[in-house]
Amino acid sequence: MRILLARHGETPWNAEGRYQGQIDIPLSPVGEGQARALGARLADVRIDRAVASPLARARTTAEFALGDARKAQLATDAGLMEIGHGEWEGLLAAEIRERDPERLRAWREAPETVLMPGQGGESLQQVLDRAWPAFERATAGLGDDDTLLVVAHDAVNRVLLCRILGIPLSKLWGFRQAPATLNLLAGPDSERMEVVRLNDCAHHTALFGEAVHRAL
Repeated sequence: MRILLARHGETPWNAEGRYQGQIDIPLSPVGEGQARALGARLADVRIDRAVASPLARARTTAEFALGDARKAQLATDAGLMEIGHGEWEGLLAAEIRERDPERLRAWREAPETVLMPGQGGESLQQVLDRAWPAFERATAGLGDDDTLLVVAHDAVNRVLLCRILGIPLSKLWGFRQAPATLNLLAGPDSERMEVVRLNDCAHHTALFGEAVHRAL
Protein backbone atom coordinates (compact mmCIF):
# COMPACT_ATOMS: atom_id res chain seq x y z
CA MET A 1 0.00 0.00 0.00
CA ARG A 2 0.97 3.62 -0.43
CA ILE A 3 0.36 6.25 2.23
CA LEU A 4 0.34 9.99 1.68
CA LEU A 5 0.96 11.42 5.16
CA ALA A 6 0.41 15.17 5.12
CA ARG A 7 0.44 17.97 7.63
CA HIS A 8 -2.20 20.71 7.64
CA GLY A 9 -1.51 24.09 6.06
CA GLU A 10 -0.42 27.19 7.92
CA THR A 11 -2.70 28.80 10.49
CA PRO A 12 -2.50 32.32 11.98
CA TRP A 13 -0.95 30.82 15.12
CA ASN A 14 1.69 29.03 13.07
CA ALA A 15 2.58 32.33 11.41
CA GLU A 16 2.82 34.07 14.80
CA GLY A 17 4.84 31.26 16.38
CA ARG A 18 2.20 30.32 18.94
CA TYR A 19 2.01 26.83 20.42
CA GLN A 20 -0.95 25.18 18.81
CA GLY A 21 -2.41 21.96 20.09
CA GLN A 22 -6.05 21.00 20.39
CA ILE A 23 -7.56 24.49 20.26
CA ASP A 24 -9.37 24.48 16.91
CA ILE A 25 -7.59 27.16 14.89
CA PRO A 26 -8.57 27.41 11.19
CA LEU A 27 -6.24 27.74 8.22
CA SER A 28 -4.96 31.17 7.29
CA PRO A 29 -5.29 32.41 3.67
CA VAL A 30 -1.68 31.29 3.18
CA GLY A 31 -2.55 27.87 4.59
CA GLU A 32 -5.54 27.57 2.27
CA GLY A 33 -3.24 28.32 -0.65
CA GLN A 34 -0.82 25.64 0.52
CA ALA A 35 -3.66 23.12 0.84
CA ARG A 36 -4.95 23.99 -2.63
CA ALA A 37 -1.44 23.48 -4.00
CA LEU A 38 -1.36 20.07 -2.34
CA GLY A 39 -4.68 19.28 -3.99
CA ALA A 40 -3.34 20.28 -7.39
CA ARG A 41 -0.37 17.99 -6.88
CA LEU A 42 -2.61 15.07 -5.94
CA ALA A 43 -5.31 15.71 -8.54
CA ASP A 44 -4.20 12.83 -10.76
CA VAL A 45 -3.26 10.48 -7.90
CA ARG A 46 -5.73 7.70 -7.15
CA ILE A 47 -6.76 7.89 -3.49
CA ASP A 48 -8.75 4.95 -2.18
CA ARG A 49 -9.24 6.13 1.41
CA ALA A 50 -8.75 9.41 3.28
CA VAL A 51 -8.60 10.02 7.03
CA ALA A 52 -7.85 13.25 8.89
CA SER A 53 -7.73 14.71 12.35
CA PRO A 54 -11.11 16.25 13.18
CA LEU A 55 -9.50 19.62 13.95
CA ALA A 56 -10.54 22.15 11.29
CA ARG A 57 -7.04 22.92 10.03
CA ALA A 58 -6.39 19.25 9.20
CA ARG A 59 -9.89 18.44 7.99
CA THR A 60 -9.97 21.46 5.67
CA THR A 61 -6.51 20.66 4.32
CA ALA A 62 -7.68 17.13 3.56
CA GLU A 63 -10.76 18.44 1.75
CA PHE A 64 -8.61 20.71 -0.43
CA ALA A 65 -6.17 17.86 -1.02
CA LEU A 66 -8.97 15.58 -2.19
CA GLY A 67 -10.83 18.16 -4.24
CA ASP A 68 -14.59 18.54 -4.63
CA ALA A 69 -15.07 15.24 -6.44
CA ARG A 70 -13.44 13.14 -3.71
CA LYS A 71 -13.91 14.99 -0.43
CA ALA A 72 -17.05 13.04 0.46
CA GLN A 73 -14.85 10.00 1.14
CA LEU A 74 -13.04 11.79 3.99
CA ALA A 75 -13.36 10.29 7.48
CA THR A 76 -11.95 11.71 10.71
CA ASP A 77 -10.28 10.02 13.67
CA ALA A 78 -9.72 11.80 16.99
CA GLY A 79 -6.62 9.70 17.54
CA LEU A 80 -4.89 11.92 14.98
CA MET A 81 -5.47 15.17 16.90
CA GLU A 82 -2.43 17.30 17.71
CA ILE A 83 -0.61 16.95 21.01
CA GLY A 84 -2.43 18.64 23.87
CA HIS A 85 -0.13 21.49 24.88
CA GLY A 86 -2.14 22.21 28.03
CA GLU A 87 -1.21 25.58 29.54
CA TRP A 88 1.16 26.33 26.67
CA GLU A 89 -1.57 26.58 24.06
CA GLY A 90 -1.74 29.99 22.42
CA LEU A 91 1.52 31.19 23.97
CA LEU A 92 4.66 32.39 22.21
CA ALA A 93 7.96 30.71 23.00
CA ALA A 94 9.12 33.94 24.66
CA GLU A 95 6.12 33.83 27.00
CA ILE A 96 6.75 30.18 27.86
CA ARG A 97 10.42 30.95 28.48
CA GLU A 98 9.36 33.39 31.18
CA ARG A 99 6.76 31.10 32.79
CA ASP A 100 8.14 27.58 32.33
CA PRO A 101 11.80 27.80 31.24
CA GLU A 102 13.00 24.37 32.43
CA ARG A 103 10.21 22.52 30.68
CA LEU A 104 10.76 24.53 27.49
CA ARG A 105 14.46 23.65 27.57
CA ALA A 106 13.61 19.99 28.03
CA TRP A 107 11.07 20.14 25.19
CA ARG A 108 13.80 21.29 22.85
CA GLU A 109 16.62 19.11 24.14
CA ALA A 110 14.86 15.96 25.44
CA PRO A 111 11.27 16.11 24.16
CA GLU A 112 10.51 12.52 25.11
CA THR A 113 10.78 13.47 28.82
CA VAL A 114 8.17 16.24 28.77
CA LEU A 115 4.58 16.13 29.97
CA MET A 116 2.81 19.29 28.87
CA PRO A 117 1.52 21.25 31.87
CA GLY A 118 -2.05 21.65 33.00
CA GLN A 119 -5.36 20.17 31.98
CA GLY A 120 -5.17 18.22 28.73
CA GLY A 121 -1.38 18.32 28.58
CA GLU A 122 0.15 15.25 26.93
CA SER A 123 3.52 13.61 26.46
CA LEU A 124 4.84 12.43 23.13
CA GLN A 125 4.41 8.83 24.22
CA GLN A 126 0.75 9.49 24.96
CA VAL A 127 0.35 10.99 21.49
CA LEU A 128 1.98 7.94 19.92
CA ASP A 129 -0.18 5.60 22.01
CA ARG A 130 -3.35 7.07 20.46
CA ALA A 131 -2.05 8.06 17.02
CA TRP A 132 -0.56 4.68 16.11
CA PRO A 133 -3.86 2.80 16.63
CA ALA A 134 -5.56 5.49 14.52
CA PHE A 135 -2.94 4.94 11.83
CA GLU A 136 -3.57 1.19 11.96
CA ARG A 137 -7.34 1.74 11.72
CA ALA A 138 -6.79 3.89 8.65
CA THR A 139 -4.66 1.25 6.93
CA ALA A 140 -6.80 -1.77 7.88
CA GLY A 141 -7.95 -3.80 4.89
CA LEU A 142 -6.06 -1.83 2.25
CA GLY A 143 -4.54 -3.82 -0.58
CA ASP A 144 -1.09 -3.68 -2.12
CA ASP A 145 -2.20 -1.25 -4.83
CA ASP A 146 -4.33 1.00 -2.61
CA THR A 147 -3.42 4.56 -1.63
CA LEU A 148 -4.36 6.18 1.67
CA LEU A 149 -4.29 9.90 2.46
CA VAL A 150 -3.75 10.83 6.12
CA VAL A 151 -3.78 14.50 7.13
CA ALA A 152 -2.66 15.24 10.67
CA HIS A 153 -0.35 17.56 12.61
CA ASP A 154 3.29 18.33 13.30
CA ALA A 155 3.79 16.30 16.49
CA VAL A 156 1.50 13.50 15.31
CA ASN A 157 3.37 13.08 12.03
CA ARG A 158 6.69 13.19 13.84
CA VAL A 159 5.82 10.44 16.33
CA LEU A 160 4.37 8.25 13.57
CA LEU A 161 7.49 8.74 11.46
CA CYS A 162 9.75 7.98 14.43
CA ARG A 163 7.87 4.69 14.89
CA ILE A 164 8.09 3.83 11.20
CA LEU A 165 11.78 4.75 10.97
CA GLY A 166 12.56 2.86 14.17
CA ILE A 167 14.12 5.86 15.88
CA PRO A 168 13.44 7.03 19.46
CA LEU A 169 11.18 9.97 20.25
CA SER A 170 14.29 11.79 21.47
CA LYS A 171 15.16 12.28 17.77
CA LEU A 172 11.84 14.01 17.07
CA TRP A 173 13.45 17.28 16.02
CA GLY A 174 15.86 15.55 13.61
CA PHE A 175 13.59 16.24 10.63
CA ARG A 176 11.01 18.85 9.68
CA GLN A 177 7.30 18.79 8.96
CA ALA A 178 6.46 21.98 7.07
CA PRO A 179 2.87 23.22 6.63
CA ALA A 180 0.99 21.16 4.01
CA THR A 181 4.02 18.95 3.58
CA LEU A 182 3.79 15.46 2.12
CA ASN A 183 5.47 12.27 3.31
CA LEU A 184 5.21 9.21 1.07
CA LEU A 185 5.26 5.78 2.70
CA ALA A 186 5.01 2.37 1.07
CA GLY A 187 4.80 -1.19 2.33
CA PRO A 188 2.63 -4.27 2.76
CA ASP A 189 1.17 -3.18 6.11
CA SER A 190 1.53 -0.57 8.86
CA GLU A 191 4.34 -2.48 10.58
CA ARG A 192 6.43 -2.77 7.42
CA MET A 193 6.50 0.70 5.96
CA GLU A 194 9.38 2.43 4.19
CA VAL A 195 9.72 6.21 3.99
CA VAL A 196 9.93 7.06 0.29
CA ARG A 197 9.73 10.85 0.65
CA LEU A 198 10.04 12.99 3.77
CA ASN A 199 8.81 16.59 4.23
CA ASP A 200 8.21 17.15 0.52
CA CYS A 201 6.59 20.56 0.08
CA ALA A 202 7.73 21.25 -3.49
CA HIS A 203 4.11 21.96 -4.44
CA HIS A 204 4.21 25.29 -2.59
CA THR A 205 7.79 26.09 -1.55
CA ALA A 206 11.14 26.29 -3.31
CA LEU A 207 13.91 23.85 -2.42
CA PHE A 208 15.21 24.63 1.09
CA GLY A 209 12.70 27.48 1.19
CA GLU A 210 10.43 26.50 4.06
CA ALA A 211 10.94 28.32 7.33
CA VAL A 212 12.15 26.65 10.48
CA HIS A 213 9.28 26.38 12.95
CA ARG A 214 9.27 29.12 15.56
CA ALA A 215 7.12 27.12 17.96
CA LEU A 216 9.13 24.01 18.73
